[in-house]
Amino acid sequence: MEAAQYPAHWEADVVLSDGGTAHVRPIRPADADRLRSFYSRLSAESIYFRFFGPRPRLSDREITWFTNVDYVDRVALIATIGTEMVGVIRYDRIEPGEAEVAFLVEDAHQGRGVASVLLEHLAATARERGIARFVADVLPANQKMMAVLKQVGYTAQSSFADGVVRMTLDLTPTETAQEVTASREHRAESRSIERLLSPGSVAVVGAGREPGGVGQTVLRNLLGADFTGPVYPVHREARAVAGVRAYPSVTDIDGEVDLAVLAVPADGVIDVVKECAEKGVRGLIVVSSGFGETGPEGRARQDEMVRIARAYGLRVVGPNCLGVANTDPSVRLNATLAATLPERGRVGFFSQSGALGTALLQRVAQRGMGISSFVSAGNRADVSGNDLLQYWEEDPRTDVILLYLESLGNPRKFARLARRISRRKPIVVVKSGGTTQDVPTGHAAPVLGLPDTALSALFEQAGVIRVDDLIQQFDVAQLLAYQPLPAGPRVGLVSNSDAMALLAADACVRVGLEPRPPVNLGARAGAAEFGAALASVLPDVDAVVAIYMPPIPGNAEEVGAELLRVSHDCGKPVLAIFEGKIGMLGELRVGATPERGSIPSYTAPEEAVRALAHVVRHARWLEQPAGVPEEIEGVDTGAARSLVLAALGDAPAEMDASRLLACYGVEVWPSETVTSPQEAVDAAVGLGWPVVLKAAGSEAAKRAGTVRLGLSGPDGVRDAYADLTRQLEPGAVLTVQRMAPQPAVPTVAGVMEDPAFGAVVSFGLGEITARLLRDEAYRLAPLTREDAAALVRSPRAAPLLLGEYGYPPVAVEALEDLLIRLGRLADDLPEVVRLTLDPVLVGESGVTVLGARAVLRSHEGPRPDGGPRRLG
Repeated sequence: MEAAQYPAHWEADVVLSDGGTAHVRPIRPADADRLRSFYSRLSAESIYFRFFGPRPRLSDREITWFTNVDYVDRVALIATIGTEMVGVIRYDRIEPGEAEVAFLVEDAHQGRGVASVLLEHLAATARERGIARFVADVLPANQKMMAVLKQVGYTAQSSFADGVVRMTLDLTPTETAQEVTASREHRAESRSIERLLSPGSVAVVGAGREPGGVGQTVLRNLLGADFTGPVYPVHREARAVAGVRAYPSVTDIDGEVDLAVLAVPADGVIDVVKECAEKGVRGLIVVSSGFGETGPEGRARQDEMVRIARAYGLRVVGPNCLGVANTDPSVRLNATLAATLPERGRVGFFSQSGALGTALLQRVAQRGMGISSFVSAGNRADVSGNDLLQYWEEDPRTDVILLYLESLGNPRKFARLARRISRRKPIVVVKSGGTTQDVPTGHAAPVLGLPDTALSALFEQAGVIRVDDLIQQFDVAQLLAYQPLPAGPRVGLVSNSDAMALLAADACVRVGLEPRPPVNLGARAGAAEFGAALASVLPDVDAVVAIYMPPIPGNAEEVGAELLRVSHDCGKPVLAIFEGKIGMLGELRVGATPERGSIPSYTAPEEAVRALAHVVRHARWLEQPAGVPEEIEGVDTGAARSLVLAALGDAPAEMDASRLLACYGVEVWPSETVTSPQEAVDAAVGLGWPVVLKAAGSEAAKRAGTVRLGLSGPDGVRDAYADLTRQLEPGAVLTVQRMAPQPAVPTVAGVMEDPAFGAVVSFGLGEITARLLRDEAYRLAPLTREDAAALVRSPRAAPLLLGEYGYPPVAVEALEDLLIRLGRLADDLPEVVRLTLDPVLVGESGVTVLGARAVLRSHEGPRPDGGPRRLG
């Protein structure tokens, strides 16, 4: 049997628990020799535990049986590293919903998480094939296998008979199983990045003899940073580079190599990757260009490089990148093209752009912020911002995470990770652009289908602080890294400049902060006056902006020291505009590194206030409960899926969504299509008076004047029918529907299956102006109660729902319940690529859905960030 007989998504690159990588795929008949070789390396104990007795070798008949499966009732998955099989797991169906499971892992690779990741993937394939339970017969002494089966998180039962433990696993996904998977993913990906950022030794391949070359620049930067391990230049001909002994190839190096920096021409990179794999290198930094950014040929070369690297257990940073750095004194790694790094600090920095990397690092250094570690991913062929989030979450030296992104590789995973991590460590993102034109050729595709405002909303949902540019990112970072979070929006202003204080107060109002009357000290105010004023203001505010701009430079050091003294341990953020100084103010430092309590200084009041506003909003987000999607009544997912599959058939389809929504407890008011005045009257009699006559179709419904309301008798219906048919184009379709309760606010709700994010719920008001301005809000499905509340209140026109501007307050809770049900539907049914409820009338006592259409498309395999662990 050939690979084409199983779904493509059954193959995956995975990260193991020690940070190495492996490839998981179904077994094939061509794997016969690979299976023999694998079996020959197993210990007698491993064979005994698998087959309950000695079996020195497998017969040809057994090899054929094990490698020829039907991918339905019999499935086997293998894990490979390089060309070798290191683990295998299989199930054999023994009754309609049950299968027997067994696995084997090569002794040399046991303890690396191979078995657990294979079991995750096999459980997912089994569910696709209608299998609900695994059973496994295990010898009592085989504690490792029992531990794997118990620790996967599924509901497990065991019994003992005839000297064998029979374990039964219910494969229904549980919250515990999802938590176990996420925890293993987190530890594995974090470890894989730790291996890159904390290597014991580094080889620089392509370190030329001439100064100024890329390879020699990286080599000199490594040496200049005083890296704590050995550094090995690799050059085909030179005996020494920059005074360090050189080697003709990676495999000729005497000692172990943990990290290799590749600075060779693009067409030679793959050969070097193979050398590194043979040597046992653990990670690669590819600074070479000439890959995905150059077009299809370069992209093919890039994909092949990553495939080979992952197959042999290596993670890759790049290509076309600046490199990586780690300021930890026990590492002192500068494997970048930047000669000068910022000092040690509390900020982790990920930049997708290699070209901007050097300038970004210089700006960080100028501000005196310091960094914990830095990664420039370039084309981001493998290592991404998501990997770095996993690492920085656990890194005790990192308090704030900065991301400069030009595209999102797996946005749904990013949102999941960020939502968790943001509660412990703030994430500040600069996300450039929102269209294909903004994304460099070599990078992953941008988010498709959603406007940039949706991306901002999804960042907000995850607690991510999105800023417009790099200056704002650094402004926010230096406040977060060294000052406490504010408890609210009240801002005290202490200044020796009336004009600057007024600018700060105006800036506060513009960004939603609440400034208190400024305390103006006069141009000659010194340390004592500033200290006293700060002490008097602090008790009644949540944050203070201190402005020191004397007309004649004078006692700046004394004023700075006094601000630091008074603000120390006050528990409230203090910011400064201090003689135009940008960076960190004062002497609270460890060596050259600022510590908590150092005061950030800005060149202008607007910059300080803008940074403070971002931090105030983040603090407000942290106060909200995290929430989990709640169980809702009246849901029949099985019936909904049957409706979708029946409507879908073999091609994309569009359908009236009334019956589908009914499966989720949402009623759509019935309507009837009519083609004559008498049909319209008959429909009105059947539906009940009063009625509405309107143009059918989503486009016609958006046009003004295509609805006639409150028709209470036959004559009114006939007149309305004649009026609309004169107004509309020939052949226009009209519908009759019972009149909804008034007054009510028209709204529009919907879901869409975005190619990157997966299921997204949208909401906006249905007024013509709101539609023209695209005043919509978005959240990832499924929705928590908090998500739904935020979604309702996010559009700019939301006050019309809340009893403002003369409108009566409406049933917002009923609207939130509707959105939660839509989110559940979207999460359950990836085949629903678009569902629009238009209009949804929100009245004082409830919501009325008057129309709903769905667009369906076949969907195979897990969603982004769905299913078992995988890279990519």
